[in-house]
Amino acid sequence: MIGKQFIGAKKKEFIIKEFIKKELGKGKISKIGVERTPLGERIIVHTTKPGLIIGRRGLAIQDLTALLKEKFKLENPQIEIVEIIKAEHDAQFMADNIASALERFGQLRFKSIAYRALQRIMESGAYGAEIRLNGKLPSDRAKGWRFAYGYLKKTGASADEIVDKAYSSANTKPGVVGIKVFIVPPTSDIREIKDREIVEEVIEIKAKEIKTKKEKDKEKPEEKKKEEEKIEKTPKKIKKEKENKG
Repeated sequence: MIGKQFIGAKKKEFIIKEFIKKELGKGKISKIGVERTPLGERIIVHTTKPGLIIGRRGLAIQDLTALLKEKFKLENPQIEIVEIIKAEHDAQFMADNIASALERFGQLRFKSIAYRALQRIMESGAYGAEIRLNGKLPSDRAKGWRFAYGYLKKTGASADEIVDKAYSSANTKPGVVGIKVFIVPPTSDIREIKDREIVEEVIEIKAKEIKTKKEKDKEKPEEKKKEEEKIEKTPKKIKKEKENKG
């Protein structure tokens, strides 16, 4: 009996979350939490656009609470809005953003959409990120595409702690496209990871490569001057050879 009640409660929470997502729209919200308190149900909505969700004088929130009371028979639902300061560090927001872009511009532009999203995450200062797209891209045959950069932990307890994971889907004309986004935000402490030495070595190698490239770029102008001098000297030599022959 207790197991059935627990499963029923979790099922109801999932249905409430999906209903709120549909009502508010894709791309506006990231995470929804449902907590049971003595005063009533506390619904926490994480969003990048709190003004749109609250509405003028809180009318949008009032309408949503009325719908929740009517449809799910909640006694006293209290909706709390939490603003996401940096949207590029939120995996769910980026996944929904990619999904809405695919639905708007079509699946043929999936590479530019994915690379643009990855660039936004890179410029925000994240340690690493990965975007996976699965579906009929760009042909009628389903295929998986991967776009990644930087450091990303895949397995172990630390992967659950430092990696923000999210899933979304885009309804395109050929079919549904599955979207997975994994982000290691700069707020996560990668120093506590066991393989931090490998990360430090990779950073050092990259730093050395950049230095060598810069040194080569500095040496190039001198090499160019020498080549130009050689080119200038060649016509003079040809003239002298002709005069000697004549």
